[in-house]
Amino acid sequence: MARANGDPLITEIQDWNRYLGDGVDAAPYGMPSEFEAHVVRRDVPWLTADPVSSVNFTPLHELDGIITPNGLCFERHHGGVAEIDPADHRLMIHGLVERPLVFTMQDLMRFPRENRIYFLECAANSGMEWRGSQLNGCQFTHGMVHCVVYTGVPLKYLLDEAGVKTSGKWLLAEGADAAAMTRSIPIEKALEDCLVAFKMNGEALRPEQGYPVRLVVPGWEGNMWIKWLRRLEVGDEPWGQREETSKYTDLLANGQARRHTWAMEVKSVITSPSPQAPIAHGPGRTVITGLAWSGNGRIDRVDVSLDGGRNWRPARIDGPSISKALHRFYLDIDWDGSEMLLQSRAMDETGMIQPMKDELRAARGENSIYHNNGIQTWHVNGDGVAENVEVS
Repeated sequence: MARANGDPLITEIQDWNRYLGDGVDAAPYGMPSEFEAHVVRRDVPWLTADPVSSVNFTPLHELDGIITPNGLCFERHHGGVAEIDPADHRLMIHGLVERPLVFTMQDLMRFPRENRIYFLECAANSGMEWRGSQLNGCQFTHGMVHCVVYTGVPLKYLLDEAGVKTSGKWLLAEGADAAAMTRSIPIEKALEDCLVAFKMNGEALRPEQGYPVRLVVPGWEGNMWIKWLRRLEVGDEPWGQREETSKYTDLLANGQARRHTWAMEVKSVITSPSPQAPIAHGPGRTVITGLAWSGNGRIDRVDVSLDGGRNWRPARIDGPSISKALHRFYLDIDWDGSEMLLQSRAMDETGMIQPMKDELRAARGENSIYHNNGIQTWHVNGDGVAENVEVS
C-alpha cells in the first residue's frame, strides 16, 4: 500500500499536472497508453517453419474480464492474411440447393443481424503440453483463445434463401485466402447457431480475423471458423479435406485417429499469478484470477487448488455467464509467502469436469496435439515467481 504521507508522487506536482496534453485529433483511431506497449500478441518462432503458416498468442496474463480487445486476438494462418476489398468480395452458396446464389457484402448487410458473444479456441491450444511442461507462460500454453462480440447474419437465413434440398446433410465452407481453407460442417450445426459475421466488438473484422466476412461456429474448434469466407457448398456427405483427415484429428496410441471431434471441451487456466505475471507485491492480500470456457455451454463452477490438487476451494465467477463464452473467475487469498502449486478445475452446465492431463493421456496416449483440456499447474515459489510444471 502507498504511504499516507511523505510520498513525493502524492505530495509533489508531477509533469502531467503541469502541462497540457494532446488534443482530440492526435490519434484519430485510439491507441493504448505507451505504458502498455508490452501488452501484445507474441509468437514462438521455432513452432513453425514459416510465419505465413503460423500462430501468435493472446496475452491472457495481461487481460481481465471476458472480452478480448480486437488488436490482441490471437492469429492463426495457413496462407498468410488475405487483403480483400469488400466491394470485390463475394459469397457463393451452391450444391444441393434449389437456388444457387451469390451474395455481395451489401446483400449480406440487408439480412436480419444478431450480436453474440463467443469464445474461439484453436484445437491445438495447449498442444505442446501433451508430452509434459513445455512453454513457460499462459500466453503460450493457452493463448490460442479469445472471446468477442460477433455481429452477423445467422447462417440459417442464407441457407433458407438458397433452399437446402432434403438430401443436403453437410456443408463445405471455403475461405478466399491462399490456403483455400475448407472444412465440412454437419447441416444441423449450420442451421442451429452458426453466424456469417462481419463485425467483432462493434467494428469491422480485422484482416487477420477474416475481413470482410467469416464463419462463426460456436463452441467448435477454430479451424472450422473459416475466415475470408467465399463459398458454401451443400452436399450429402463430408468431403474429407486435408484439415479434417491428416490434420485436426486426434491420433491415438494405437495409430488410429478420432475424426469429427469438433467441440472444445470444458477448460480453464489461471492467468495470474502465472510465469509471465509473478506476484510482485510480496506476502499479503493476493488476487488469483483466470478464465474458464466450454464448447458445451456455460461454466457452472470453477475450483482452485493451492497445493497441486490435494485441496480445492470454490472460486468466484464474476461478470456475464454466457453459453460458449469465456468466464472470468477470482479467488482472493491472504498469501503467507509459502510455495504454491496453483491449479484450476472447471465444470460446465452439462456436468463435464475438466480432467487431469494424466487422465487424458491414459485415454488417448501422447500422439495427439489437439483438444488438450487438461488441468494446468503453476509452481509459485516464495519470491512469487511462477513456472510451468506438472503434478503426477
